[in-house]
Amino acid sequence: MAEKNADFTKKLTKQDLRKSWFSWIMFNLAAISFERLEGTSFGQSMLPIIKKLYKTDEERGEALRRHIVFYNTEPQLGSVVNGIVAGLEEAKANQQPVEDELIDGVKVGLMGPIAGVGDVIIQGITVPLLLSIGMGLAANGSVAGPLFYTLTWLPLCLCISYFLYMKGYTLGVDAVNIIIGEKAKRITEAFTILGITVMGGIAASFVNLNIAAVFDNGQTVIKFQEMIDGVFPKLLPLIIVLLSWRALQKKKMTPLKLMGIYLIVCIIGVLIGLF
Repeated sequence: MAEKNADFTKKLTKQDLRKSWFSWIMFNLAAISFERLEGTSFGQSMLPIIKKLYKTDEERGEALRRHIVFYNTEPQLGSVVNGIVAGLEEAKANQQPVEDELIDGVKVGLMGPIAGVGDVIIQGITVPLLLSIGMGLAANGSVAGPLFYTLTWLPLCLCISYFLYMKGYTLGVDAVNIIIGEKAKRITEAFTILGITVMGGIAASFVNLNIAAVFDNGQTVIKFQEMIDGVFPKLLPLIIVLLSWRALQKKKMTPLKLMGIYLIVCIIGVLIGLF
């Protein structure tokens, strides 16, 4: 793709690509709908590309319709798809043999694998890890906690998405083999295992539930928490995590509702001396 670009009469500039990338990274989840999910945002990110490459309203309308169909992937790593598509649109505008089906096929073929990899790396490892460090810093009331997360996650997010967008544009369709090849599958499996391990460690470190109730009949004193810890340390936090995971599988359950339920249970438990 990079070699062909040298002969293109309609050439995208760095400024065009940056505008497209910036639109995607800022508004990728701004217009979610059941019909299109991120499709509208993808189409908006292609507007700077379309306006530069096509001159008539008919050409621009046709190009835009290609990119507002259903689309859904992890936004940060998914910016590589936007870059690839920008390169394909450039080739198509220069009368290269790029059909609409190829552009649609690239989007459909890549959004699933990238969503799997991205959710593991970004949502399963990076965000929880940075949050756990920030929570540790903020545990004693220090403002360093939220500042750490903000000042690390935001630059990291921007740098990763920008690099992948530009790399996708440079590689073009050659990036497809890299993303969905056999090596990529093995890497995905490795990151999945790592993500599960990280989440398990964070859950064990930051989820706490202790039973304060004690059985005392005057002769025997049984501290339930010590008894549970002697058999299975961190058993109660594990149960809470598993129950939360199971509850969130229900369609009508949301994280906010679940936190409300836990708040009510904790208040009642403290009032009756259970927790």
